[in-house]
Amino acid sequence: MADRSAGDGRKAGTVTGAESTAEIGRRVLKLRTERGFTQRMLAEPAYTAAYVSTLEAGKVRPSEAALRHLAERLGVSYEELTTGRSPHDATRLRAALTDARRALATGAAEDAAGLFAEVRDEAERLGFAEERASALLGLGDCALETGDLTVARDHFEAVERLLSGEPLPRRVPAIRGRAVAHLLAGELRYSCYLLESAIDELNASGLHDPYALLLLYTAAIAPYMDMGAHARAVRAAELALALAPSVDDPGLIARMHRGVARTLIAEGRTAEADASLAKAQELYEQLRIHTDLAHCHWMRGYVHAQDGNLERAERELRTARDMLASKRAALFTVQVEVELADVLRRRGRTAEAEALLLPLLAHSPAAGTAPAPGGTDTAPAPGGTNTTPAPSGTNTTPAPSGTDTTAAPGGTDTTHAPGGTDTTHAPSGTNTTHAPSGTNTTHAPSGTDTTAYEAGLTADRGAVHAGGAHRLLGLIADERGDAEAAEEHYCAALSLLERTGAAGDLADLCRLLGDLLRREGRLEAAMDAYRTGLGHRAAPGTTTLGPAPAEPPM
Repeated sequence: MADRSAGDGRKAGTVTGAESTAEIGRRVLKLRTERGFTQRMLAEPAYTAAYVSTLEAGKVRPSEAALRHLAERLGVSYEELTTGRSPHDATRLRAALTDARRALATGAAEDAAGLFAEVRDEAERLGFAEERASALLGLGDCALETGDLTVARDHFEAVERLLSGEPLPRRVPAIRGRAVAHLLAGELRYSCYLLESAIDELNASGLHDPYALLLLYTAAIAPYMDMGAHARAVRAAELALALAPSVDDPGLIARMHRGVARTLIAEGRTAEADASLAKAQELYEQLRIHTDLAHCHWMRGYVHAQDGNLERAERELRTARDMLASKRAALFTVQVEVELADVLRRRGRTAEAEALLLPLLAHSPAAGTAPAPGGTDTAPAPGGTNTTPAPSGTNTTPAPSGTDTTAAPGGTDTTHAPGGTDTTHAPSGTNTTHAPSGTNTTHAPSGTDTTAYEAGLTADRGAVHAGGAHRLLGLIADERGDAEAAEEHYCAALSLLERTGAAGDLADLCRLLGDLLRREGRLEAAMDAYRTGLGHRAAPGTTTLGPAPAEPPM
């Protein structure tokens, strides 16, 4: 086994300082007593009883030769004698990590978190940095699933600190996790920054690790799509597909297929998207990864909704919601319910849709507090977290070549594919709700389970989906002739989405608001809304994205 760092940074087996000398002395005394040896029996033939006595008292620093002699006499390894760690400890901890990962894949995240926490604490006590980092990574994944985004970021940051001296590919899973946490919080710009910075550093340093790059490119698709940087998302998907044959990880390959499906949906290639999702679903079923399998049902529901097959879409979304609710994946469940509400509204069941949406927004800001369009670019930095400087040139670079700059067709809406991604336009009359990347399940539609879940959508937790929920409620109010309520919901949605930079959604909302104001005879306000929407639609993603990251040699 290769040397691994102890908790204080020492290499395994190194004896330094009075404290280490005393610890070894106590360990020798304990092991000798357990075996019934006298000091003379332990010392002979190479050393004296007096030497062993002095060593046990912590008054002499033993040489490596002495330690190896004593370890052999005591029947333990040199590493166990010098560090207190059995060579079987790492194996035991890794087996426990496997159990925790299995629990996360098939059961509730809270239960898995308890197992990961036990491994983390034991690994810290024994000084196993690698196993401790793996446990912290697992805790971060559990927190993502339960929607505890701040906790998730803390765990991922702890992994990065713990592995700060390791090569970048070792830290990439934690960077990816932190980026996903920021994405789920609606902090699209910072999510892109984290992922692109890591990609640039990997490629610039020549560390073209296929697993690390595939992880980063797959994760980047979602924030790119939400920001309207479709060309960049498509390129990330192409690179991910090219890297896939070099990676032997079915779970990551399945995640890649899910990401690629988002770009296919954006291009209107729904049959190919469904085929890609079917591949991912097959892999997840083989691996028994229930949360990701639920995401496949979620995305397939979205695909069917785009094709106008609303009955099948509702069936897939209900399956996804039930699977996520059974795992107590609060944030993701709520986001599925926003998508389900869109389908219900389109099927003419507006009362059910409204009953599903209102509880989700119980903790979000009051609708009437939203700023008016034009001058709405004053939202605070996401959660106070965007304190890291953006890459050089950020916020001034034109949109990536090929970025869609066409205004939404009249009457169409911008629905998001699961993962907080796709800003493609749904068919005329459809809605812009957001699929996966979300939060808790609230009350089910009438006639179903009405259990309320613990979390809802807020500005700091699922902001993109919170905006989508307000938009849906605005459409419902508008359709029944309640212009005042519709305006409040549209403005609340604008307030939430301004801070995220979700360009397609913002343009569509401004169109809806402008149409409403124009019908009310408020022409000047309507023009302001249209101008604001055109500003967002003219250059989606350009206020935050710098040059595209360097690409690896393929």
